[in-house]
Amino acid sequence: MRDIQAEWMAAMRCGDWDRAWAVNDVVLAGCHPAERDDPRLPYHLRWVWDGRPFDGRDVLVRCYHGLGDTLQFARYLAPLRTRAAFVTVEAQPALVPLLQDIPGVDRIVPFSLAAPLPPAACDIEIMELPHALRLPPEAVPPPPLRVAAAPGLANTTGLCWAGGDWDAARAIPPSLLHPLCRARRVMSLRIGKTDLPVINPDGCEVAIEDTASLIAGLGLVITIDSMVAHLAGTLGRPTWVLLKHDADWRWMAGRSDSPWYPTVRLFRQVRPAAWGPVLAAVLAAVAERDAAHPGLRAAG
Repeated sequence: MRDIQAEWMAAMRCGDWDRAWAVNDVVLAGCHPAERDDPRLPYHLRWVWDGRPFDGRDVLVRCYHGLGDTLQFARYLAPLRTRAAFVTVEAQPALVPLLQDIPGVDRIVPFSLAAPLPPAACDIEIMELPHALRLPPEAVPPPPLRVAAAPGLANTTGLCWAGGDWDAARAIPPSLLHPLCRARRVMSLRIGKTDLPVINPDGCEVAIEDTASLIAGLGLVITIDSMVAHLAGTLGRPTWVLLKHDADWRWMAGRSDSPWYPTVRLFRQVRPAAWGPVLAAVLAAVAERDAAHPGLRAAG
């Protein structure tokens, strides 16, 4: 029996976009129109676009996945707008301040579970845009975010070691991070208090636009697969992403770089839960970076 999901994952992980989109075509052709944006399904499992052309039509872009997903795929709004008559984005409220001025957005509305926008002439979920536009990530740079960089952080490394609860295997035990925090002047990019020796033990700002300002001023960001990774990559900051052994498809396979973000470097587990070798590689890379750019180093 054909495993459509496995085919799609394999194509995406090796960067075979055409093959992945061909799988998308098969899935879309087999979808019943009555199941489009089906309220019986969780939002992240819904399909929204009906496959019809959106040229010259009013398009409503819905954002049904995570904050990082929306940031990653917001790059496709500008090329969408070159073909659509009008583009409305229904985004997570926390992201509205960051996305309201990016190219391709005529109108942005906070998504409300209690009162979602009614359908437009054409609805599409933001993660469906690469397939609909047939554009690989290499062809579409991240959108420019109007963010003022916080001053005085050029010699500081931002650190995010955990994300949401849905995938605990992404997280790094804080006890393993003390050597890194001792080697660098480190700022926590996590909300909430920490016992790590960082310059802000009470944690980071709650508002994403404030976090974005901090990230824009940092000399380096070290993070797990999280919203912080996508925000830092979108802002073009030097970003090192530490990945579990079976990383999400978007980070592909066998690569230390990312077609989504030119400034991202990937560090991968070789086996489950083995963060020790990953952090050893990160510390070695930090030392190499400091040796190459002595002015960027500031020990904690």
